[in-house]
Formats: sequence, structure tokens, C-alpha cells
Amino acid sequence: MPKKELNEKFYLVREDVLPEAMQKTLEAKQLLERGHAGSVWEAVRSVDLSRSAFYKYRDTVFPFHTVVKEKIITLFFHLEDRSGTLSQLLGLVASCGGNILTIHQTIPLQGRANVTLSLNVTDMNVPLDEMLSRLKKLEFVEKVEVLGSGA
Repeated sequence: MPKKELNEKFYLVREDVLPEAMQKTLEAKQLLERGHAGSVWEAVRSVDLSRSAFYKYRDTVFPFHTVVKEKIITLFFHLEDRSGTLSQLLGLVASCGGNILTIHQTIPLQGRANVTLSLNVTDMNVPLDEMLSRLKKLEFVEKVEVLGSGA
């Protein structure tokens, strides 16, 4: 199996120019996602596709809406080291509807710690800038930065 490129490129392509095997792979994946097929074998048989073609394309072709539906951001915090600060920070994010994907916290040095959070903000119940404003108002938060965003 060839090594994956570090700088993979992506293209937005109209469905009618996709090879038939890719189109059928998308159909089979949809059958599986919706529960209309109980197995890969059943899904590929339904759309008249070989299993080898399905496995060749399944991780490389996606409907456009699945690529853009999740919004993920990474936030960096510089915090005072006090008991319960991380819990309060996470509670505020959760109350805004942010889904925490990863947490990284450094060991506190000189009364300060750095925390990096990756969040899925797709289903937030407040605008992102409102949540950031609330986070900045927490008395133990010295700094909040958006490090990155994307899907």
C-alpha cells in the first residue's frame, strides 16, 4: 500500500463526472449509514459494485454535505492554576453546546497552566464569538486564542 501524502489535495467534483465505481461507493455508504443494508456485502450487492471497488474508494469519496457539516476549532488558554478551573472552563463550553473532542493541559508552572481544547462547534446554542467572550470573562482565564478552525 503506498504511503499517504502529507499534503493531500482535495477537489470538489460534480457527481456526473465521477467514475461509476465512485458513484456506487457513495450509494453503498449511504445504504450502510441509513441502516438499509446490514453489511458491506449486502450494500455492494444492492448497487452492483464489487467489494474491492468499495474498499478502494470508501475512505476517499464523500458527499459534500458530510465534509462541511462539522465545524472544529482549536482554542488555546493561559490559565491561573486554581482548583476547579478546568472543570469550570469545560462546563462553560458544554453549556454553550460545544462538544469537546480533545483536551491537553500542561503541568502548572509558576501558578500558570496552558490548556488546548479541540471542539466540535456544529451544534452550539450560542454564537462562537459569544462563547469566546464568556470564556475571556472567567476570572482565572488570562488569555484565549483561536489556534485553528476547519473540518
